[in-house]
Amino acid sequence: MTSDKKNDENGNSDPIKHTEGPNAGKAERSLALSIFHLIERIILMIVVLMTLGAVAFEIHTIYVAQTISLADILLMFLYLEVIGMVAVFYSDPRSAFVYPIFIAITAIARLIVLQGKDMAPENILYEAIAILILSIAAIVIIRMRNDG
Repeated sequence: MTSDKKNDENGNSDPIKHTEGPNAGKAERSLALSIFHLIERIILMIVVLMTLGAVAFEIHTIYVAQTISLADILLMFLYLEVIGMVAVFYSDPRSAFVYPIFIAITAIARLIVLQGKDMAPENILYEAIAILILSIAAIVIIRMRNDG
């Protein structure tokens, strides 16, 4: 401990120089944020490309089957919402938190529509409650954003 104090007094204890004050680490933070934003953008582009690939596969499947079902249409809407979510992220990043909730609501509603006849009534009720909870969460997030 005493040798550390002697090194501190001489200024030789730490080979890395730390700056003091409000600008301490500002350059490192800026560089880290820039790298994270770049990674985020790359991954968002990958998500869009993968979604477009899924759309292409779905269109091919529809073309081969020569029939369009309600499930195909609803699935296309989900793909469209994923692409819309990326667009919303670029236009207003604050809204990016609410958009996945909307997609989840749409996915659950799609599940109810497609499997509603074959499902037990209590399962439909549980899914409706899930939609209600997600809707309340979206309202809370939107109101908190507008108040803050």
